[in-house]
Amino acid sequence: MSAPTGYLTLDALRSAVADGHVDTVIVAFTDMQGRLIGKRVSARLFLEDAVAHGVEACNYLLAVDVEMNTVDGYAISSWERGYGDMALIPDFTTLRAAPWLEATALVTADLQWLDGTPVEPSPRRILQRQLERLAERGLTAFVGTELEFIVFDDSYREAWGKGYRELTPASDYNIDYALLASTRMEPLLRDIRNSMDGAGMYCEGVKGECNLGQQEIAFRYTDALGTCDNHSIYKNGAKEIADRHGKSLTFMAKFNEREGNSCHIHISLRGADGDAVFSDPDAPHGISKLFRHFLAGQLAAMRELTLFSAPNINSYKRYVAGSFAPTAIAWGLDNRTCALRVVGRGLGMRVENRVPGGDVNQYLAVAALIAAGLHGIDQELELPDAFPGNAYESDVARVPATLREAASLFAESAIAREAFGDEVVDHYLNNAGIEVAAYDAAVTDWERVRGFERL
Repeated sequence: MSAPTGYLTLDALRSAVADGHVDTVIVAFTDMQGRLIGKRVSARLFLEDAVAHGVEACNYLLAVDVEMNTVDGYAISSWERGYGDMALIPDFTTLRAAPWLEATALVTADLQWLDGTPVEPSPRRILQRQLERLAERGLTAFVGTELEFIVFDDSYREAWGKGYRELTPASDYNIDYALLASTRMEPLLRDIRNSMDGAGMYCEGVKGECNLGQQEIAFRYTDALGTCDNHSIYKNGAKEIADRHGKSLTFMAKFNEREGNSCHIHISLRGADGDAVFSDPDAPHGISKLFRHFLAGQLAAMRELTLFSAPNINSYKRYVAGSFAPTAIAWGLDNRTCALRVVGRGLGMRVENRVPGGDVNQYLAVAALIAAGLHGIDQELELPDAFPGNAYESDVARVPATLREAASLFAESAIAREAFGDEVVDHYLNNAGIEVAAYDAAVTDWERVRGFERL
């Protein structure tokens, strides 16, 4: 659609519908797996009905596995409960154009039960609760996510037909910061960048990465909820745009044995007056006392909250020493061998958490960062000295090595249960258990190659 672009008011949407620029409104939310889920609604019906009441969807959408199979063990949704509805209530501050889709607008929704109470295991709600805890202390969070992906010349349907084997990456060699080979992807990359700008985002640019066909498109930081909303729309939109170009892209944490896809998350806090509470020019390294407690909380809680940063079996394949993915739970000053990298100054003073991969559910990961930071602030935890060297070769604690280990730590975490509540913790533990059981039951290509003839 040519007009309007960017964020929309309801009045602007009404005008766009009347003028024929918009005929469809997507009402969407992010599910447990980080996917954009929802309905395409007639724009006329949206204005006449959904604006006041939202739309309904089956509550099983927060109780399925990645293949959309109904599974047991969820308190909120089951055959016994009848798989009833929940309401998708539009957050009109998120209403925007979706320029890569013809005559379409999109709005992010909050999930409510039909009695008007929030659906607590919803990822957006989990983050909102942590933002409320910050607000009680006079603090707000600003976040940026750096999401990497790998581009293939095969379309999604071609890739599916090949069983995702023998795909053709969009470059033939390492293209980290390289311009020549990345230019071959520029029609796709430019379309993604401009489309996201047209949806109200602030695209900073794109750069090549180390794996074959790997790229990172960066967006300017904003408030935590805004960044996480944008992240879901960008991730879904990028796939839709790639499909239109006859290509595919993956955000898997580890597609192959080369470099994985990261999603480094930058977070900083500000006070009620917008002051830079992480920065103190008179303190060592410019790091304020509050920031030191916040960082100490990250270190203290990282292992037990990793499930919210690395939610899948594949997530843990990325943690390889010397790969720029973290293994050591340490913090450093502009040190990329550490899980936590402190950079910036003034309002830009922040910590980059390098644990999440491209498969992360960003709402959950940011909620975990805030919960860990508040634990450090409330307990006034002391921060050890910055790690000065190669943290890969250190003897500090390590990032959990498997989903099974992370889930076990999460289950026993008093920090998680205090911050998120038993309902949320048990919900996501059930999801992890289902994934572990499915993986344990699967027979892989690796097993066939090693064992078909030689064992």
